Amino acid sequence: MRRLLPLLFILTTLARAETYDLIIRRASLIDGTGKPAVPGELAIRGDRIVAVGALPAGSTATSEIDAAGRVVAPGFIDVHTHSEDITELPIAENFLRMGVTTIVTGNCGGSKLNIAEFFADIVKTKVALNVATLIGHNTVRGQVMGGSFARPPTAEELARMCAYVDQAMKDGAVGLSTGLLYLPGTFAKTDEIVALAKAAAAHDGIYASHMRQENAQIRDALDEVVTIAREAQIRAEVSHIKLSGPTAWGRATEILTYLDGLRAQGIGLTHDQYVYTASSTSIGANLIEAEFREGGAKRFRERLADPTVKARMVAEMKSSIEKGKRGDYSYAVVASFKADPRLNGKNIAQSAKLLRGADTLDDQIETILDIEARGGAQGVFHGMSEADLKVFLAHPLTMIASDAAPRKFGDAVPHPRGYGNNARVLARYVREQKVITLEDAVRKMTSLPAQTFRLRDRGELRPGAIADIVIFDPATVSDPSTYDDPHHYAVGFSDVIVNGVPVIRTAQLTAARPGGPVRLK
Repeated sequence: MRRLLPLLFILTTLARAETYDLIIRRASLIDGTGKPAVPGELAIRGDRIVAVGALPAGSTATSEIDAAGRVVAPGFIDVHTHSEDITELPIAENFLRMGVTTIVTGNCGGSKLNIAEFFADIVKTKVALNVATLIGHNTVRGQVMGGSFARPPTAEELARMCAYVDQAMKDGAVGLSTGLLYLPGTFAKTDEIVALAKAAAAHDGIYASHMRQENAQIRDALDEVVTIAREAQIRAEVSHIKLSGPTAWGRATEILTYLDGLRAQGIGLTHDQYVYTASSTSIGANLIEAEFREGGAKRFRERLADPTVKARMVAEMKSSIEKGKRGDYSYAVVASFKADPRLNGKNIAQSAKLLRGADTLDDQIETILDIEARGGAQGVFHGMSEADLKVFLAHPLTMIASDAAPRKFGDAVPHPRGYGNNARVLARYVREQKVITLEDAVRKMTSLPAQTFRLRDRGELRPGAIADIVIFDPATVSDPSTYDDPHHYAVGFSDVIVNGVPVIRTAQLTAARPGGPVRLK
Protein backbone atom coordinates (compact mmCIF):
# COMPACT_ATOMS: atom_id res chain seq x y z
CA MET A 1 0.00 0.00 0.00
CA ARG A 2 2.84 2.38 0.89
CA ARG A 3 4.41 1.76 -2.52
CA LEU A 4 1.19 2.83 -4.18
CA LEU A 5 1.02 6.24 -2.44
CA PRO A 6 3.69 8.03 -4.55
CA LEU A 7 2.08 6.68 -7.71
CA LEU A 8 -1.36 7.84 -6.60
CA PHE A 9 0.07 11.28 -5.81
CA ILE A 10 1.63 11.52 -9.28
CA LEU A 11 -1.58 10.42 -10.97
CA THR A 12 -3.64 12.90 -8.96
CA THR A 13 -1.24 15.75 -9.80
CA LEU A 14 -1.30 14.90 -13.49
CA ALA A 15 -5.10 14.77 -13.44
CA ARG A 16 -5.24 18.30 -12.09
CA ALA A 17 -2.75 19.76 -14.54
CA GLU A 18 -4.17 21.90 -17.35
CA THR A 19 -2.98 22.95 -20.78
CA TYR A 20 -3.61 26.53 -21.89
CA ASP A 21 -2.82 28.73 -24.84
CA LEU A 22 -1.04 31.31 -22.70
CA ILE A 23 0.05 31.53 -19.08
CA ILE A 24 1.20 34.76 -17.43
CA ARG A 25 3.33 33.90 -14.40
CA ARG A 26 4.69 35.80 -11.35
CA ALA A 27 2.27 38.68 -11.90
CA SER A 28 0.98 41.40 -9.64
CA LEU A 29 -2.69 41.00 -10.52
CA ILE A 30 -4.98 44.06 -10.43
CA ASP A 31 -8.39 42.72 -11.36
CA GLY A 32 -10.06 46.03 -12.35
CA THR A 33 -12.61 46.15 -9.54
CA GLY A 34 -10.55 48.37 -7.26
CA LYS A 35 -9.39 45.53 -5.00
CA PRO A 36 -5.73 45.52 -3.90
CA ALA A 37 -3.16 43.88 -6.14
CA VAL A 38 -2.37 40.23 -5.39
CA PRO A 39 0.43 37.96 -6.62
CA GLY A 40 -0.58 35.14 -8.90
CA GLU A 41 -0.87 33.67 -12.36
CA LEU A 42 -3.36 33.99 -15.18
CA ALA A 43 -4.27 31.53 -17.91
CA ILE A 44 -5.92 32.10 -21.28
CA ARG A 45 -7.59 29.65 -23.61
CA GLY A 46 -8.91 31.02 -26.89
CA ASP A 47 -10.24 34.54 -26.34
CA ARG A 48 -11.13 34.00 -22.67
CA ILE A 49 -9.48 34.13 -19.30
CA VAL A 50 -9.98 30.68 -17.81
CA ALA A 51 -8.03 30.83 -14.54
CA VAL A 52 -6.73 33.55 -12.23
CA GLY A 53 -4.60 33.09 -9.13
CA ALA A 54 -2.79 29.82 -8.39
CA LEU A 55 -2.92 27.50 -11.40
CA PRO A 56 -3.09 23.72 -11.03
CA ALA A 57 0.31 22.16 -10.44
CA GLY A 58 2.05 21.08 -13.62
CA SER A 59 -0.08 23.30 -15.88
CA THR A 60 1.53 24.20 -19.21
CA ALA A 61 0.80 26.46 -22.14
CA THR A 62 1.76 26.97 -25.76
CA SER A 63 3.44 30.20 -24.67
CA GLU A 64 4.24 31.88 -21.38
CA ILE A 65 4.99 35.39 -20.15
CA ASP A 66 7.05 36.04 -17.05
CA ALA A 67 5.53 39.20 -15.54
CA ALA A 68 7.83 39.45 -12.53
CA GLY A 69 7.94 43.02 -11.21
CA ARG A 70 5.04 44.11 -13.39
CA VAL A 71 1.31 44.64 -13.10
CA VAL A 72 -1.16 42.51 -15.05
CA ALA A 73 -4.49 44.30 -15.50
CA PRO A 74 -7.52 44.22 -17.78
CA GLY A 75 -6.96 46.03 -21.07
CA PHE A 76 -7.91 49.68 -20.78
CA ILE A 77 -11.22 50.87 -22.23
CA ASP A 78 -11.23 54.39 -23.71
CA VAL A 79 -14.87 55.51 -23.80
CA HIS A 80 -14.29 58.82 -25.57
CA THR A 81 -12.47 58.64 -28.90
CA HIS A 82 -12.95 59.95 -32.41
CA SER A 83 -12.00 56.86 -34.39
CA GLU A 84 -14.40 56.81 -37.31
CA ASP A 85 -11.33 56.42 -39.55
CA ILE A 86 -10.13 53.30 -37.70
CA THR A 87 -10.12 51.27 -40.92
CA GLU A 88 -7.56 53.70 -42.37
CA LEU A 89 -5.24 53.26 -39.38
CA PRO A 90 -6.29 49.78 -38.22
CA ILE A 91 -3.36 49.17 -35.88
CA ALA A 92 -4.08 52.34 -33.85
CA GLU A 93 -0.64 52.00 -32.30
CA ASN A 94 -0.96 55.12 -30.18
CA PHE A 95 -3.82 53.49 -28.28
CA LEU A 96 -2.17 50.08 -27.95
CA ARG A 97 1.06 51.61 -26.67
CA MET A 98 -0.78 53.11 -23.69
CA GLY A 99 -2.61 49.91 -22.86
CA VAL A 100 -5.94 50.58 -24.58
CA THR A 101 -7.58 47.44 -25.98
CA THR A 102 -11.13 48.76 -26.52
CA ILE A 103 -12.27 52.14 -27.80
CA VAL A 104 -15.69 53.78 -28.00
CA THR A 105 -16.04 56.09 -30.97
CA GLY A 106 -18.93 58.19 -32.32
CA ASN A 107 -18.56 60.83 -29.62
CA CYS A 108 -19.45 64.54 -29.62
CA GLY A 109 -22.33 63.97 -32.02
CA GLY A 110 -20.21 62.65 -34.89
CA SER A 111 -20.30 59.01 -35.99
CA LYS A 112 -20.78 56.76 -38.95
CA LEU A 113 -24.44 56.79 -39.97
CA ASN A 114 -24.72 53.13 -40.94
CA ILE A 115 -23.41 51.21 -37.93
CA ALA A 116 -23.88 47.79 -39.52
CA GLU A 117 -21.78 48.86 -42.48
CA PHE A 118 -19.15 50.40 -40.19
CA PHE A 119 -18.81 47.17 -38.23
CA ALA A 120 -18.66 45.13 -41.45
CA ASP A 121 -15.79 47.33 -42.68
CA ILE A 122 -13.96 46.80 -39.38
CA VAL A 123 -14.29 43.02 -39.74
CA LYS A 124 -13.15 43.14 -43.37
CA THR A 125 -10.16 45.38 -42.64
CA LYS A 126 -9.11 43.54 -39.46
CA VAL A 127 -8.17 45.97 -36.73
CA ALA A 128 -5.82 45.49 -33.79
CA LEU A 129 -8.21 46.51 -31.01
CA ASN A 130 -11.90 46.35 -30.14
CA VAL A 131 -14.28 49.05 -31.38
CA ALA A 132 -17.66 50.10 -29.99
CA THR A 133 -19.55 53.13 -31.23
CA LEU A 134 -22.25 55.60 -30.32
CA ILE A 135 -24.64 57.03 -32.92
CA GLY A 136 -24.01 60.75 -33.35
CA HIS A 137 -26.81 63.32 -33.15
CA ASN A 138 -25.00 65.71 -35.53
CA THR A 139 -24.57 62.93 -38.07
CA VAL A 140 -28.25 61.99 -37.93
CA ARG A 141 -29.46 65.60 -37.95
CA GLY A 142 -27.27 66.46 -40.92
CA GLN A 143 -28.50 63.43 -42.85
CA VAL A 144 -32.17 64.27 -42.33
CA MET A 145 -32.16 68.06 -42.37
CA GLY A 146 -29.54 68.69 -45.04
CA GLY A 147 -28.07 72.19 -44.98
CA SER A 148 -30.98 73.70 -43.07
CA PHE A 149 -29.78 73.60 -39.49
CA ALA A 150 -30.84 76.77 -37.67
CA ARG A 151 -34.39 75.59 -37.04
CA PRO A 152 -36.24 72.78 -35.28
CA PRO A 153 -36.98 69.63 -37.29
CA THR A 154 -40.45 69.05 -38.62
CA ALA A 155 -42.44 66.19 -37.12
CA GLU A 156 -41.59 64.05 -40.13
CA GLU A 157 -37.89 64.89 -39.87
CA LEU A 158 -37.82 64.10 -36.16
CA ALA A 159 -39.47 60.74 -36.81
CA ARG A 160 -36.80 59.94 -39.41
CA MET A 161 -34.05 60.96 -37.01
CA CYS A 162 -35.49 58.69 -34.33
CA ALA A 163 -35.65 55.85 -36.86
CA TYR A 164 -31.94 56.28 -37.63
CA VAL A 165 -31.11 56.11 -33.92
CA ASP A 166 -33.32 53.07 -33.44
CA GLN A 167 -31.66 51.26 -36.35
CA ALA A 168 -28.19 52.16 -35.10
CA MET A 169 -29.03 50.72 -31.70
CA LYS A 170 -30.37 47.53 -33.31
CA ASP A 171 -27.09 47.27 -35.21
CA GLY A 172 -25.11 47.41 -31.97
CA ALA A 173 -24.43 51.05 -31.09
CA VAL A 174 -23.94 51.56 -27.35
CA GLY A 175 -25.89 54.82 -27.17
CA LEU A 176 -26.46 58.34 -28.50
CA SER A 177 -23.93 61.16 -28.43
CA THR A 178 -24.33 64.90 -28.81
CA GLY A 179 -21.83 67.62 -29.59
CA LEU A 180 -23.77 70.74 -28.73
CA LEU A 181 -20.82 73.03 -29.45
CA TYR A 182 -20.80 71.84 -33.05
CA LEU A 183 -22.89 72.25 -36.18
CA PRO A 184 -25.64 71.30 -36.64
CA GLY A 185 -26.33 70.09 -33.10
CA THR A 186 -25.81 73.50 -31.54
CA PHE A 187 -29.14 74.59 -33.05
CA ALA A 188 -31.08 71.69 -31.55
CA LYS A 189 -33.50 72.34 -28.72
CA THR A 190 -33.67 70.07 -25.70
CA ASP A 191 -36.92 68.39 -26.72
CA GLU A 192 -35.34 67.20 -29.97
CA ILE A 193 -32.53 65.50 -28.06
CA VAL A 194 -34.98 63.98 -25.57
CA ALA A 195 -36.86 62.32 -28.43
CA LEU A 196 -33.67 60.77 -29.83
CA ALA A 197 -32.45 59.77 -26.37
CA LYS A 198 -35.70 57.88 -25.84
CA ALA A 199 -34.95 55.85 -28.97
CA ALA A 200 -31.54 54.94 -27.53
CA ALA A 201 -32.97 54.26 -24.06
CA ALA A 202 -35.36 51.70 -25.51
CA HIS A 203 -32.28 49.54 -26.18
CA ASP A 204 -30.58 50.28 -22.82
CA GLY A 205 -28.17 52.69 -24.48
CA ILE A 206 -26.38 55.58 -22.84
CA TYR A 207 -26.55 59.31 -23.61
CA ALA A 208 -23.05 60.85 -23.87
CA SER A 209 -22.88 64.61 -24.24
CA HIS A 210 -20.31 67.20 -25.14
CA MET A 211 -22.39 69.88 -23.47
CA ARG A 212 -23.18 73.37 -24.75
CA GLN A 213 -20.85 75.03 -22.24
CA GLU A 214 -17.90 73.91 -20.15
CA ASN A 215 -17.10 77.40 -18.89
CA ALA A 216 -18.74 79.67 -16.28
CA GLN A 217 -22.16 78.59 -17.65
CA ILE A 218 -21.50 74.90 -16.95
CA ARG A 219 -24.43 74.58 -14.53
CA ASP A 220 -26.89 75.51 -17.29
CA ALA A 221 -25.34 72.89 -19.55
CA LEU A 222 -25.48 70.24 -16.84
CA ASP A 223 -29.12 71.07 -16.17
CA GLU A 224 -29.88 70.25 -19.80
CA VAL A 225 -28.08 66.90 -19.55
CA VAL A 226 -30.09 66.08 -16.44
CA THR A 227 -33.37 67.10 -18.10
CA ILE A 228 -32.61 64.78 -21.02
CA ALA A 229 -31.63 61.92 -18.70
CA ARG A 230 -34.75 62.34 -16.59
CA GLU A 231 -37.27 62.77 -19.43
CA ALA A 232 -35.79 60.05 -21.63
CA GLN A 233 -35.12 57.76 -18.65
CA ILE A 234 -31.60 57.17 -19.87
CA ARG A 235 -28.18 56.94 -18.23
CA ALA A 236 -26.09 60.02 -18.99
CA GLU A 237 -22.37 60.53 -19.47
CA VAL A 238 -20.74 63.96 -19.26
CA SER A 239 -17.99 63.90 -21.87
CA HIS A 240 -14.54 65.21 -20.90
CA ILE A 241 -15.68 66.97 -17.74
CA LYS A 242 -13.78 70.22 -17.21
CA LEU A 243 -13.92 73.88 -16.20
CA SER A 244 -12.68 75.89 -19.13
CA GLY A 245 -11.33 79.41 -18.75
CA PRO A 246 -10.19 81.42 -15.72
CA THR A 247 -13.71 82.61 -14.90
CA ALA A 248 -14.77 78.99 -14.25
CA TRP A 249 -11.78 77.80 -12.24
CA GLY A 250 -12.10 76.61 -8.67
CA ARG A 251 -15.60 75.16 -8.96
CA ALA A 252 -14.84 71.44 -9.35
CA THR A 253 -16.00 70.50 -5.85
CA GLU A 254 -19.19 72.53 -6.32
CA ILE A 255 -19.94 70.79 -9.64
CA LEU A 256 -19.31 67.31 -8.25
CA THR A 257 -21.45 68.01 -5.19
CA TYR A 258 -24.25 69.11 -7.51
CA LEU A 259 -23.92 65.92 -9.59
CA ASP A 260 -23.80 63.72 -6.49
CA GLY A 261 -27.03 65.31 -5.31
CA LEU A 262 -28.70 64.43 -8.59
CA ARG A 263 -27.40 60.88 -8.39
CA ALA A 264 -28.97 60.63 -4.94
CA GLN A 265 -32.28 61.43 -6.64
CA GLY A 266 -31.88 58.43 -8.94
CA ILE A 267 -30.37 60.12 -12.02
CA GLY A 268 -27.71 57.89 -13.60
CA LEU A 269 -24.73 60.19 -14.19
CA THR A 270 -21.07 59.45 -14.89
CA HIS A 271 -18.24 61.42 -16.48
CA ASP A 272 -15.00 60.91 -18.34
CA GLN A 273 -11.83 62.99 -18.35
CA TYR A 274 -8.48 63.41 -20.08
CA VAL A 275 -5.70 64.45 -17.73
CA TYR A 276 -4.38 67.58 -19.44
CA THR A 277 -5.13 71.27 -18.92
CA ALA A 278 -5.66 71.94 -22.62
CA SER A 279 -8.53 70.87 -24.85
CA SER A 280 -8.55 70.24 -28.59
CA THR A 281 -11.13 70.84 -31.29
CA SER A 282 -11.44 72.93 -34.44
CA ILE A 283 -10.34 76.56 -34.35
CA GLY A 284 -13.66 77.69 -35.80
CA ALA A 285 -15.92 75.73 -33.46
CA ASN A 286 -14.11 77.05 -30.42
CA LEU A 287 -13.50 80.65 -31.42
CA ILE A 288 -16.25 81.71 -33.89
CA GLU A 289 -19.95 81.80 -33.04
CA ALA A 290 -22.06 79.06 -34.66
CA GLU A 291 -24.42 81.50 -36.38
CA PHE A 292 -21.55 82.69 -38.56
CA ARG A 293 -20.43 79.16 -39.48
CA GLU A 294 -23.87 77.72 -40.30
CA GLY A 295 -24.15 76.59 -43.90
CA GLY A 296 -20.56 75.56 -44.48
CA ALA A 297 -17.33 77.11 -45.73
CA LYS A 298 -18.82 78.87 -48.77
CA ARG A 299 -21.50 80.55 -46.69
CA PHE A 300 -18.90 81.59 -44.11
CA ARG A 301 -16.79 83.28 -46.79
CA GLU A 302 -19.86 85.11 -48.05
CA ARG A 303 -20.55 86.42 -44.57
CA LEU A 304 -16.92 87.40 -44.17
CA ALA A 305 -17.16 89.47 -47.36
CA ASP A 306 -20.11 91.42 -45.94
CA PRO A 307 -18.64 94.34 -43.91
CA THR A 308 -21.66 94.52 -41.61
CA VAL A 309 -21.66 90.82 -40.78
CA LYS A 310 -17.90 90.74 -40.40
CA ALA A 311 -18.07 93.64 -37.96
CA ARG A 312 -20.50 91.61 -35.85
CA MET A 313 -18.15 88.61 -35.94
CA VAL A 314 -15.23 90.70 -34.74
CA ALA A 315 -17.33 92.34 -32.02
CA GLU A 316 -18.50 88.92 -30.77
CA MET A 317 -14.92 87.62 -30.64
CA LYS A 318 -13.67 90.66 -28.72
CA SER A 319 -16.56 90.33 -26.28
CA SER A 320 -15.76 86.65 -25.76
CA ILE A 321 -12.13 87.44 -24.95
CA GLU A 322 -13.17 90.14 -22.51
CA LYS A 323 -15.77 87.98 -20.74
CA GLY A 324 -13.35 85.08 -20.51
CA LYS A 325 -10.59 87.29 -19.08
CA ARG A 326 -8.01 85.68 -21.35
CA GLY A 327 -6.42 88.87 -22.68
CA ASP A 328 -5.91 87.58 -26.23
CA TYR A 329 -5.85 84.38 -28.29
CA SER A 330 -2.35 83.23 -27.41
CA TYR A 331 -3.91 80.37 -25.41
CA ALA A 332 -5.04 78.83 -28.74
CA VAL A 333 -2.47 76.83 -30.72
CA VAL A 334 -2.80 75.62 -34.31
CA ALA A 335 -2.45 71.82 -34.32
CA SER A 336 -3.13 71.04 -37.98
CA PHE A 337 -3.76 73.55 -40.78
CA LYS A 338 -3.57 71.88 -44.18
CA ALA A 339 -3.67 75.16 -46.10
CA ASP A 340 -0.48 76.43 -44.41
CA PRO A 341 1.41 73.86 -42.30
CA ARG A 342 3.87 76.58 -41.25
CA LEU A 343 1.35 77.49 -38.55
CA ASN A 344 1.27 74.01 -37.00
CA GLY A 345 2.48 74.27 -33.41
CA LYS A 346 2.23 78.07 -33.28
CA ASN A 347 -0.27 79.92 -31.14
CA ILE A 348 -2.61 82.46 -32.68
CA ALA A 349 -0.46 85.44 -31.67
CA GLN A 350 2.61 83.80 -33.24
CA SER A 351 0.58 82.91 -36.33
CA ALA A 352 -0.64 86.49 -36.68
CA LYS A 353 2.94 87.74 -36.44
CA LEU A 354 3.99 85.32 -39.17
CA LEU A 355 1.09 86.04 -41.53
CA ARG A 356 0.44 89.71 -40.87
CA GLY A 357 3.59 91.07 -39.31
CA ALA A 358 1.81 92.06 -36.09
CA ASP A 359 0.14 90.27 -33.18
CA THR A 360 -2.40 92.81 -31.92
CA LEU A 361 -5.83 91.49 -30.94
CA ASP A 362 -7.22 92.73 -34.25
CA ASP A 363 -4.48 90.89 -36.13
CA GLN A 364 -5.16 87.73 -34.15
CA ILE A 365 -8.86 87.90 -34.98
CA GLU A 366 -8.11 88.45 -38.66
CA THR A 367 -5.82 85.41 -38.54
CA ILE A 368 -8.55 83.24 -37.01
CA LEU A 369 -11.07 84.35 -39.63
CA ASP A 370 -8.53 83.72 -42.40
CA ILE A 371 -7.81 80.21 -41.10
CA GLU A 372 -11.52 79.41 -41.08
CA ALA A 373 -12.01 80.87 -44.57
CA ARG A 374 -9.20 78.67 -45.89
CA GLY A 375 -10.74 75.42 -44.74
CA GLY A 376 -10.32 75.60 -41.00
CA ALA A 377 -7.81 73.99 -38.66
CA GLN A 378 -7.58 71.84 -35.58
CA GLY A 379 -6.39 73.57 -32.46
CA VAL A 380 -5.16 73.00 -28.92
CA PHE A 381 -6.60 75.36 -26.32
CA HIS A 382 -4.87 75.94 -22.98
CA GLY A 383 -7.39 76.95 -20.36
CA MET A 384 -7.95 74.59 -17.44
CA SER A 385 -6.69 74.47 -13.87
CA GLU A 386 -4.78 71.40 -12.74
CA ALA A 387 -6.28 71.81 -9.27
CA ASP A 388 -9.76 71.31 -10.78
CA LEU A 389 -8.46 68.44 -12.91
CA LYS A 390 -7.29 66.59 -9.80
CA VAL A 391 -10.61 67.08 -8.00
CA PHE A 392 -12.49 65.61 -10.97
CA LEU A 393 -9.99 62.76 -11.27
CA ALA A 394 -10.40 61.72 -7.65
CA HIS A 395 -14.17 61.30 -7.93
CA PRO A 396 -15.14 57.60 -8.00
CA LEU A 397 -17.35 57.94 -11.10
CA THR A 398 -14.79 59.65 -13.34
CA MET A 399 -13.49 57.43 -16.15
CA ILE A 400 -10.23 57.98 -18.03
CA ALA A 401 -10.74 58.79 -21.73
CA SER A 402 -8.42 60.43 -24.26
CA ASP A 403 -10.81 62.32 -26.59
CA ALA A 404 -8.31 61.32 -29.29
CA ALA A 405 -8.14 59.47 -32.59
CA PRO A 406 -5.73 56.95 -34.13
CA ARG A 407 -2.58 58.96 -34.76
CA LYS A 408 -0.54 59.06 -37.93
CA PHE A 409 2.92 59.20 -36.41
CA GLY A 410 4.70 62.48 -37.17
CA ASP A 411 1.70 64.20 -38.77
CA ALA A 412 1.05 67.81 -37.62
CA VAL A 413 1.25 68.85 -33.93
CA PRO A 414 -1.74 67.17 -32.25
CA HIS A 415 -2.70 67.17 -28.59
CA PRO A 416 -0.42 64.79 -26.63
CA ARG A 417 -3.41 63.07 -25.02
CA GLY A 418 -3.64 60.74 -28.03
CA TYR A 419 -0.28 59.25 -27.13
CA GLY A 420 -0.04 59.56 -23.38
CA ASN A 421 -3.37 59.88 -21.57
CA ASN A 422 -3.49 56.54 -19.74
CA ALA A 423 0.25 56.53 -19.08
CA ARG A 424 0.04 60.06 -17.67
CA VAL A 425 -2.56 58.94 -15.14
CA LEU A 426 -0.33 56.11 -13.97
CA ALA A 427 2.85 58.17 -13.91
CA ARG A 428 1.87 61.69 -12.82
CA TYR A 429 -1.30 61.20 -10.82
CA VAL A 430 -0.67 57.75 -9.29
CA ARG A 431 3.08 57.34 -8.87
CA GLU A 432 4.22 60.95 -8.51
CA GLN A 433 1.35 62.92 -7.01
CA LYS A 434 -0.67 60.08 -5.47
CA VAL A 435 -4.00 61.68 -6.35
CA ILE A 436 -5.52 58.21 -6.74
CA THR A 437 -4.27 54.69 -6.03
CA LEU A 438 -2.97 52.38 -8.71
CA GLU A 439 -5.90 50.01 -8.20
CA ASP A 440 -8.43 52.81 -8.51
CA ALA A 441 -6.74 54.18 -11.63
CA VAL A 442 -7.06 50.74 -13.22
CA ARG A 443 -10.72 50.54 -12.16
CA LYS A 444 -11.40 53.90 -13.85
CA MET A 445 -9.89 52.52 -17.06
CA THR A 446 -11.48 49.06 -16.99
CA SER A 447 -14.48 47.84 -15.01
CA LEU A 448 -16.10 51.27 -14.58
CA PRO A 449 -16.24 52.00 -18.33
CA ALA A 450 -17.24 48.40 -19.11
CA GLN A 451 -20.15 48.58 -16.68
CA THR A 452 -21.17 52.09 -17.71
CA PHE A 453 -21.23 51.37 -21.44
CA ARG A 454 -22.57 47.81 -21.03
CA LEU A 455 -19.50 46.14 -22.58
CA ARG A 456 -20.18 42.63 -21.41
CA ASP A 457 -17.37 40.39 -20.11
CA ARG A 458 -14.75 43.12 -20.35
CA GLY A 459 -12.89 45.21 -17.82
CA GLU A 460 -12.07 42.53 -15.22
CA LEU A 461 -9.57 39.74 -14.65
CA ARG A 462 -11.84 36.80 -13.89
CA PRO A 463 -12.57 33.41 -15.40
CA GLY A 464 -14.96 33.78 -18.33
CA ALA A 465 -14.00 37.36 -19.15
CA ILE A 466 -12.64 38.33 -22.55
CA ALA A 467 -8.84 38.10 -22.50
CA ASP A 468 -8.03 41.76 -23.05
CA ILE A 469 -4.94 42.28 -20.90
CA VAL A 470 -2.18 44.81 -20.38
CA ILE A 471 1.16 44.28 -18.63
CA PHE A 472 3.09 47.31 -17.43
CA ASP A 473 5.80 48.39 -15.03
CA PRO A 474 4.29 50.87 -12.54
CA ALA A 475 7.78 52.19 -11.71
CA THR A 476 8.66 53.19 -15.28
CA VAL A 477 5.39 53.81 -17.10
CA SER A 478 5.40 57.37 -18.48
CA ASP A 479 4.15 59.72 -21.18
CA PRO A 480 7.00 61.39 -23.11
CA SER A 481 4.55 63.07 -25.49
CA THR A 482 4.36 66.86 -24.94
CA TYR A 483 2.44 69.77 -26.45
CA ASP A 484 5.48 70.95 -28.41
CA ASP A 485 6.69 67.46 -29.33
CA PRO A 486 3.70 65.11 -29.21
CA HIS A 487 4.81 62.22 -31.42
CA HIS A 488 6.15 59.85 -28.75
CA TYR A 489 4.50 56.61 -27.74
CA ALA A 490 3.89 55.87 -24.07
CA VAL A 491 6.53 53.71 -22.41
CA GLY A 492 6.42 51.05 -19.73
CA PHE A 493 3.85 48.76 -21.39
CA SER A 494 5.60 45.50 -22.24
CA ASP A 495 2.66 43.39 -23.40
CA VAL A 496 -0.84 44.06 -24.69
CA ILE A 497 -3.26 41.22 -25.42
CA VAL A 498 -6.51 41.64 -27.37
CA ASN A 499 -9.08 38.85 -27.42
CA GLY A 500 -6.41 36.40 -26.21
CA VAL A 501 -3.86 37.37 -28.85
CA PRO A 502 -0.70 39.40 -28.12
CA VAL A 503 -0.58 42.58 -30.22
CA ILE A 504 2.44 43.91 -28.32
CA ARG A 505 4.95 41.41 -27.00
CA THR A 506 8.08 42.44 -25.09
CA ALA A 507 7.36 46.04 -26.14
CA GLN A 508 7.29 45.15 -29.85
CA LEU A 509 4.28 45.16 -32.17
CA THR A 510 3.26 41.76 -33.45
CA ALA A 511 1.59 41.28 -36.81
CA ALA A 512 -1.69 40.27 -35.18
CA ARG A 513 -4.91 42.24 -35.69
CA PRO A 514 -7.41 40.31 -33.55
CA GLY A 515 -9.78 43.19 -32.73
CA GLY A 516 -13.29 43.71 -33.99
CA PRO A 517 -16.67 45.26 -33.29
CA VAL A 518 -18.11 45.35 -29.79
CA ARG A 519 -21.89 45.58 -29.82
CA LEU A 520 -24.30 46.52 -27.08
CA LYS A 521 -25.76 43.31 -25.70
